[in-house]
Amino acid sequence: MAGRERLLVIGGDAAGMSAASQARRRRGPDELEILVLERGNYASYSACGIPYYVGGDVEELDKLIARTPAEFQDRDIDLRIRAEAVEIDLDGGRVRVRDADGGGERWEHYDDLMVATGAVPKRPRLPGADAKGVHGVQILDDGVAVRRALERDEPRRAVVVGGGYIGLEMAEAMVKRGLEVSIVDAADQPMSTLDPDMGALIADAIRGIGVDLHLGEGVEGFDTAADGSVTAVRTAGRTLPADLVVLGLGVRPNTELARAAGIETGPTGGIVTDRRMRTRADRVWAAGDCVETRHLVSGGPVAIALGTHANKQGRVAGVNLGGGYATFPGVVGTAVSKICRVEVARTGLNEREAAAAGFDALSVAVESTTRAGYHPGATVMTTKLIAERRSGRLLGAQIVGEENAAKRVDGLAIALWNGMTVEEMTGLDLGYAPPFAPVWDPVLIAARKAADAVEADMRREN
Repeated sequence: MAGRERLLVIGGDAAGMSAASQARRRRGPDELEILVLERGNYASYSACGIPYYVGGDVEELDKLIARTPAEFQDRDIDLRIRAEAVEIDLDGGRVRVRDADGGGERWEHYDDLMVATGAVPKRPRLPGADAKGVHGVQILDDGVAVRRALERDEPRRAVVVGGGYIGLEMAEAMVKRGLEVSIVDAADQPMSTLDPDMGALIADAIRGIGVDLHLGEGVEGFDTAADGSVTAVRTAGRTLPADLVVLGLGVRPNTELARAAGIETGPTGGIVTDRRMRTRADRVWAAGDCVETRHLVSGGPVAIALGTHANKQGRVAGVNLGGGYATFPGVVGTAVSKICRVEVARTGLNEREAAAAGFDALSVAVESTTRAGYHPGATVMTTKLIAERRSGRLLGAQIVGEENAAKRVDGLAIALWNGMTVEEMTGLDLGYAPPFAPVWDPVLIAARKAADAVEADMRREN
């Protein structure tokens, strides 16, 4: 069709499909053709729901899929699954595509290119790491493979390597499936994005659901049977029998394709973009887990793989591709998780990150209750705030507790976003009723304690 431009999107999940959908809202099919390539079997799904599908909380796979290829086709978005982009030719404005179903390879041209290749699980270069039964978990295909292994092979013992968010959530899923579960982590605490005192609370919670937790032990290799399936995980101190292994070592930006084409990446390994999600290559855009962005507290570059960021960045790119104007300002690193009854949340910088960013910081950790103490169901939660000395500016926050604890981090994230001091936070007009909070909300109690600590520190200096 004369005069029609073509947008080619590599990656069919949060960022890619958000960009395609937003561009389509602003430019009709007579003006803009949209082709999306997705190498996996699924597109437009909730990756964050994978542990709950594996654990059985979500029984039907379709519940995790927001829209099918047919639904996108009805919106004039040509979404092709099992189509892998294997080369980007920037000079020629084209992408080489390999069809997984035996269709061979072909070149697809573009006028604008959107790179939304996501992240890939970190896989250790150790003996046996590629054995049958060793699973990385990032895309929905990975979750399907783990659940199929659980149902088909009926494993009895699982070992999770790494104690980050995905590792702990997958460990809980295995416990729910009735397996004996061990976690091995080279770090001295689970969830190393928390400070050690808060990580210790998570360790207690993990052990409380019957998981064997082996901290400060790096994995040295994976033992295998004659048929190539994993049988054990070896550390310096022990050998843990395993019928199934889950790698929870975190993820890294999936940027090999972009880097090979000459698209610039930054110190985090993520693709460098401006606030409109444009790369430094002509008419090439990027969004989601494959890009790096700016941390609004430290001011430095970060690569944080979260669906919240991916959807927002994809929307921004799509608005701009559709002829509008939108920007993505950055992140403060807000994340929440749940391990059985224990909820965990963080935002901003932890103590180590604050020091690395050049802040002179102090911190307070305060125990309080999730509801009025006399109300049935009230439980203890710990709130930790990190503030800059003298100015009292909030730099970060962490929460560990039970019911209704974690989402309190949202108010703290808003305070961070707006550069509030802990003294200013003591006057926040937060909601109160006995079933929801004590008259002094845990956030207010922590802010008051932090403000007192800042004032006492200044008095000592003077």
